[in-house]
Amino acid sequence: MSLSSILSADAIDSAIKDCQAPDSFCPKKFFQLCGLTKKSPQEVKKVFSILDNDASGFIEEDELKFFLQRFSPGARVLTDTETKGFLCAADDDSDGRIGADEFQAMVLS
Repeated sequence: MSLSSILSADAIDSAIKDCQAPDSFCPKKFFQLCGLTKKSPQEVKKVFSILDNDASGFIEEDELKFFLQRFSPGARVLTDTETKGFLCAADDDSDGRIGADEFQAMVLS
């Protein structure tokens, strides 16, 4: 399954273009622009499973760094500041990784 089977390619492109400059990535704005905030909880969990590159049940910091590339292969890598900010914003239990429920809560809140 690919992200484009859940989200429109145009919406993904728009979201990627919005955060091309280093340190301009905002997870909440990205989720809105790509259309993820309008998806069902089940669809958000499917997106999570695609983003969980190693199928560990969590998105760790090293996976977050390449977050945009999971949406569009030519996209930039997140900066260390963006990666840490994203992790802090979603990691409710402070275990250093984002679980499916934490991801869903961030996207749908």
